[in-house]
Amino acid sequence: MKKNIIFICLLFCSLLIFSQKNQENQQKTPAFKHGEWLKFKMSYSGFLKAGNATLSLHEKTIQNKPVFHAIGKGWTTGMIKWFFKVEDKYQSYFDKKSGKPYLFKRKINEGGHQKNKQISFNQQKNTAHIQDFIKQKDTIIPAVNVQDMISSFYFLRSYNTKNMKKGEEIEIDMFFDNKSYPFKLRFLGNEIVKTKFGKIKTQKFRPIVQAGRVFKAQESVTIWITADKNKIPVKINASLSVGSLRAELDQYKGLANPFDLVLN
Repeated sequence: MKKNIIFICLLFCSLLIFSQKNQENQQKTPAFKHGEWLKFKMSYSGFLKAGNATLSLHEKTIQNKPVFHAIGKGWTTGMIKWFFKVEDKYQSYFDKKSGKPYLFKRKINEGGHQKNKQISFNQQKNTAHIQDFIKQKDTIIPAVNVQDMISSFYFLRSYNTKNMKKGEEIEIDMFFDNKSYPFKLRFLGNEIVKTKFGKIKTQKFRPIVQAGRVFKAQESVTIWITADKNKIPVKINASLSVGSLRAELDQYKGLANPFDLVLN
């Protein structure tokens, strides 16, 4: 469980991805902009503080192309930090118009387990150039119509999910480490959720994940996403092989649209 604390939080970034064929549902109002910053807090088994994660977004230029540079950071806190220290950093450079990733960086240290990789996506040749700086190994493999862990979060938010029907599933491909993984997401309906900010209208989703080493069952994770034009996650519950994990939106700034609250 410990080694996957930050991975579970980063499910926020990979759960809700839409394929290119859904471009007719593209949201007209931008869901995010330069300067957006989100912070999430995580707790284990409902009471033990587990860690924090942040996502920030900035405009940059790479290969003479205007891109968004997204940075995701995760780290353990409290008692868990003393016996299992986590310091993770993820970066994604993706096209401002299409949302396609050009460059992804992953540098993590999870209790001594380290990875330092860079993936360059060639959208014309449909390939991914993987550089493993620890193993000093370079690999080029096919990568067709994929998103990385971070770009997928923003790619989703450009689409209108308002008309999804309960029980509808989305099948996507996410590129992680050195291969593309199939992923399913099921829409569970709409729900009003109590948060530290007040009551919020949300859309509820459940990813179909692989049971076993990390998760308790195939359908162990539930995510609540704001039903406004921002589409940001406000809560996640995950039943793990040992205990449970809860993550909640703790702070935000620089949103592109008003943060809608339910008025009593």
